[in-house]
Amino acid sequence: MKAVNAPRKAPLEGHTSEGGPRGGEGTGGEAREGASLLGAGVRRVDGRAKVTGAAQYAAEFDAEGLVHGHVVSSAIARGRIEHIDTRDALSVEGVLHVLTHENRPRLAWFDNSYRDDDAPGGSPFRPLYDDRIVYSGQPIALVVASTPEIARYAASLLRVTYQREVHEVDLRAALPEAFTPKAEREGYEPPPRPRGHADEALAAAEVSVDAAYSSPFEHHNPMEPHASTVVYAPDGSLTIYDKTQGVLNCQAYVTKVFGMAKEQVRVLSPFVGGAFGSGLRPQYQLFLAVMAARALKRSVRVVLTRQQMFTFGHRPQTLQRVSLGASKDGRLQAVIHEAIGETSRFERYAEAVVNWSGMLYQCDNVRFDYKLVPLDVYTPLDMRAPGAVLGVFALECAMDELAHALGMDPLALRLKNYAERDQNKDKPFSSKELRACYTQGAERFGWSRRAPKPRSMRDGKRLVGWGMATGLWEAMQMKASAKAVLSIDGKLTVSSATSDIGTGTYTAMTQIAAATLGLAVDEVTFKLGDSSLPPAPLQGGSWTVSSVGTAVRVVCEQVRARLLELARKVEGAPLGKAKLEDVTFAGGRIHLRRDPSCSVSFVEAMRAGEVLSIEEEGVGVPRSQEQNKFTRATHSAVFVEVKVDEDLGTVEVSRVVSAIAGGRIVNAKTGRSQILGAVVWGIGMALEEETLMDPKLGRFMNHSFAEYHVPVNADVREIDVIFVEEEDTIVNPLGVKGLGEIGIVGVAAAIANAVFHATGKRIRDLPITLDKLL
Repeated sequence: MKAVNAPRKAPLEGHTSEGGPRGGEGTGGEAREGASLLGAGVRRVDGRAKVTGAAQYAAEFDAEGLVHGHVVSSAIARGRIEHIDTRDALSVEGVLHVLTHENRPRLAWFDNSYRDDDAPGGSPFRPLYDDRIVYSGQPIALVVASTPEIARYAASLLRVTYQREVHEVDLRAALPEAFTPKAEREGYEPPPRPRGHADEALAAAEVSVDAAYSSPFEHHNPMEPHASTVVYAPDGSLTIYDKTQGVLNCQAYVTKVFGMAKEQVRVLSPFVGGAFGSGLRPQYQLFLAVMAARALKRSVRVVLTRQQMFTFGHRPQTLQRVSLGASKDGRLQAVIHEAIGETSRFERYAEAVVNWSGMLYQCDNVRFDYKLVPLDVYTPLDMRAPGAVLGVFALECAMDELAHALGMDPLALRLKNYAERDQNKDKPFSSKELRACYTQGAERFGWSRRAPKPRSMRDGKRLVGWGMATGLWEAMQMKASAKAVLSIDGKLTVSSATSDIGTGTYTAMTQIAAATLGLAVDEVTFKLGDSSLPPAPLQGGSWTVSSVGTAVRVVCEQVRARLLELARKVEGAPLGKAKLEDVTFAGGRIHLRRDPSCSVSFVEAMRAGEVLSIEEEGVGVPRSQEQNKFTRATHSAVFVEVKVDEDLGTVEVSRVVSAIAGGRIVNAKTGRSQILGAVVWGIGMALEEETLMDPKLGRFMNHSFAEYHVPVNADVREIDVIFVEEEDTIVNPLGVKGLGEIGIVGVAAAIANAVFHATGKRIRDLPITLDKLL
C-alpha cells in the first residue's frame, strides 16, 4: 500500500468544546497559508491528540459519583416477557437499580413516538416500552451499579421467562411478504420510471445476460463501541458525551423523548472512533443512560459490549437480478434491475439500490423494481455508500458477464456505453471526468496487458485475475452554519456542530478557514461535536465538506469584509477605498492586488476600529435553483489484481488502482486515506464480511471481532489512488464533492470480476469464500 494512515480518563471539567485541536498540532510545523492550502497534504490537526491518547471518546469522560449501566439483551427473537426476576441482581452489593418495562418512568414519548432525523418510515423502536420482544438482542433491562464489572455480573443473575412466538429471519423464506415501499423515508428516492420497452428489447437482443446476485447481513464494527456518559447536574440539566455522527440529532432526541428544554441538554462528541452510518441515529444506550440518570439523579455511563454492537442496525441483506441485452458490437439495448431488501417489522428502511443502473450507462430501454421484506430483526442502518455499494456490485458484475459473452474487453464495453447525460432525470452532469478515470486508472494499472481468456494468467502456482468496475455516488450539499472569531492577536477560531468520524473534518475545515483568510494552519482552531455550536447536518452521505466547508468559507468571507472595512480607517489610508476584489489576504495582512507592498495588518485594522475581536456567524445554503438543473455525482474506476491459490481457493487482492473524480480535493493526504480505507472495506465486503444468522434462534451467531471477519494488515497489499482533476462550479462554491462513499463503490464488483478472470468461476453471492471457489 503506497500510503497509510498514520484510553485515558480525565476530569469532566477538563474538556469542553474549547478543546478542539489547534491547526498547528500534528502539522509538522507546516507554515503554508492562503489558497495554496487547498489541496495540500496537511497532516491531521487532531493527529497528535489521537496518537498520544489526549483525544477523549464518549466512554472516557469522568464525573463525580459516576455509576455504570449494563444492558440485558433478550434471548428470543419474537414473543413476550412473562416475568423478569430481579431479586438476585438487586442483592449484589453495589447494585443501585434495575430498570425494566415494569418499573421504568412514564414518558409522553411512549404514547407519541418521536422519529429522529435519520429515522425511516414507521414506528421507531422504544426500549423498555412494554413486554413485547420484536428482535433477538433487544434491550429488556438495565442494571446500574457502582462499577461496570458489578453491573455486568448482576445482569447475569436476572431470570427472564418468555412466551415465545414464531419468528422469521430468512429473507428467501419470507419472500411472499415482499411489498413495494413508498418514498416516505426522507432521502429515499424510489426507482425511476421505466423508459422504452425493456422486456421486448431484452428478448430481441443479440446477446444477453440474466443473473442473480446476493449480499449478506453485514455489521459496522467500528473500533469504538457505542457509549453514552450522561452527567447529571443538581438542576436536572444533562451534559451528554455520546458516540454519534450528529450531536444535534441526539440533543433533539433527548429533549423530545424526555420532555426537556433544549437549554437543559448539551451533547458533546469531540472524537468518534469510527462510524460510517452506525452513529447517524441515537442508539438505545443513549436512551437507557438518560433514563437511568434522571431516575437516580446522578451521572450514568452505559457502554455496549462488542456482542451488543450487533443488536442495532446492519447493512441489509439483498437478493438482486440483473438482465442486460446488447447488440453484437456491445451497444446496450436493455437494462432490467430488480432487488429485494429486508427491513424490520416496525420500520420501513429503504435504500436506492437499483437507481444507479439507470444513470451509469446509456440505454433507452430500462425497467427497475425494488421491494422490501419485513423480518423479525432490528431495522437496517446506513452503512458506507448505502444502496450504491450493493446495486453497483450487481450491475458491474453483470456488465463483466456481458463483456465475456460478447468476447469484448470490459473497459471497452463501458466506454461504448458511456452516458453523457443522466437519463433517469434527463439532466446533464454538473461535471463528469469518468473517461479520465478510465484512462488514467487503466494506464497506471497496465490494463492493456490483460490476457482476455480466464485462467490464462499465472504467478507460479497461483492463478492471476484482472478485473475492473465503475463507481458512482451522489455529490450533495446541505444547509449548514458556522461561527468565526478573529482575535486581535491574529488567531482565528471557527466552529460548527458537525462531527469528525475520522474522515479529517477538523483538518479540512481548518484548511478552508486558513485559506480564506490567508492565515497559516497553526493560527486557526476549528471546534466541532458540540450541540451548543452553530447547527450543521448529520455527518453522512459525503456531504460534510461541501456543506460545512461552504459555511466556513461564507463566515470567513464575512470576517474578511469586516477587516477591510476597519482597514480603511487606518491612519494614512494605505488601502484607500479598496473593495474586496481589489485586495488579497495573506500572512495576516490585507494587500492591494495592484501593489502588494501596500498593505495593512489584521492587528492594525482592528486597532483602528477599536475592536478586540471580530465575530461573525454565517450560513451555507445550497443554490438549489441552479444545482437542481444538473445531476451532481462523483465517479470512479477501480482496477484490481487478484491471485488465487488453485489448490486451496484462497484469494489475495495483490493490487488495486482506484481513480477518483471527486471535484476539488481539499486535502490530498486525508482524501487519499479516505479512499484507502474504503478500498480495504471493499476487500472485506468482497471476500470476508458476513454476519451469519441462525434461523432457528433468530440470532446473529458470529457477533464478535474474532468471528466476524474483516481485513487485517496481511490482507492489504498495494493500493494506488489517483485523484483525477475535475472542476465543478455547480456543486458548491468550493467545488468539492466528498470522498467518504465513492471509494468503496465498485470495489467488490472489481474483485469478483477479477476472481472470475483468474478462475473461470463466477461467484455471484458475497462474500467470495474459498468454499465457493473449490
